[in-house]
Amino acid sequence: MPLDPEGEPGTVLVARPDNAGDVLLAGPAIRAVAARAREVVLLAGPYGRAAGELLPGVSRVLEWRAPWIDPAAPPVTGEHVARLIDEVRRTAPDQALIFTSFHQSALPLALLLRLAGVPRICAISNDYPGSLLDVRHVVDEDVDVPETERMLGLVRAAGFDLPAGDDGRLAVRRPLPDVTHLAGPPAYVAVHPGVSAPARAWPAGHWARLVRLLAARGHRVVVTGGPGERALTAEIAGAAAGGPGGPGGLADAGDGLPAAPGGVLDLGGRTGLAELAAVLEGACAVVAANTGPAHLAAAVGTPVVSLFAPVVPAARWAPYGVPCVVLGDQHAPCRGSRARLCPVPGHPCLSSVQAEQVAQAVGRVAVPREVAV
Repeated sequence: MPLDPEGEPGTVLVARPDNAGDVLLAGPAIRAVAARAREVVLLAGPYGRAAGELLPGVSRVLEWRAPWIDPAAPPVTGEHVARLIDEVRRTAPDQALIFTSFHQSALPLALLLRLAGVPRICAISNDYPGSLLDVRHVVDEDVDVPETERMLGLVRAAGFDLPAGDDGRLAVRRPLPDVTHLAGPPAYVAVHPGVSAPARAWPAGHWARLVRLLAARGHRVVVTGGPGERALTAEIAGAAAGGPGGPGGLADAGDGLPAAPGGVLDLGGRTGLAELAAVLEGACAVVAANTGPAHLAAAVGTPVVSLFAPVVPAARWAPYGVPCVVLGDQHAPCRGSRARLCPVPGHPCLSSVQAEQVAQAVGRVAVPREVAV
């Protein structure tokens, strides 16, 4: 069903029902749709909803757990499916675009949206979709394309494109909240040690040494984390400040580095996503694993040092559109496994990365930040 290039697309439902980082990477494609549509409604999962609410062009967000995507997958029941169908019927979109990663199928959601009465559905699908899709965009999945560009390819196939002057980078809604009372003046280094999957984690002891190294080189360091990461951020910040380092005992008095009691700030659990975006914007560089805040840093234009486990391809999921240094053995045996738990003893892809390497990378990408007076 072709789209009339002069026609009004009306209400468009865009779906990205996975994590915050995936939703942020969809931002440019969503802006392309919003440039023509009367309204853009995002269908997101519970881990992506807050990110969706930060995206320019999104008017509102529907939340639903997709049993074939959510890591805490709910059972497939008539009641669960009916809730989605009812919400989509109330929204009454004129069309839908389903964003997926290369290892996900759009067809289960396409079937439910068809049952909800959506008249035009567009998605990438190398599997035969029958009557489930009106626009079937086929791509070569053996070629690693950045997720953002993959989604832009779909919306172009569906008849949308970025407006003139849009550079296609990640972005968030403005203005962001003032976080000076939390993080202090700009130009600190932000480190985010938490991850959503253990296979992507850099060892906590390495994080503590990195923070001490950065502080010894004159940087203020802000340690960030979500509500469930307070113990981790406290342990790392405490160890860097010369304390016992929490239950893991991360402090290492024999590493030759001074403690940094005044140069390390622990913000674990103290920010929502909008506040975290503002904290990351004030940083001269962000250090993070392959996790949502790395993409949030890219969305506010801050360079990233990415501790990237190769369980998924860095060419697809590395921070997009900003200066970035990717560290980690991208040829390790776990490469491409999509594992949530490391399948290789010792976690060599990341444990082999030393704090000194990361600190050097920070020095290469860090940008000046003006201090507000």
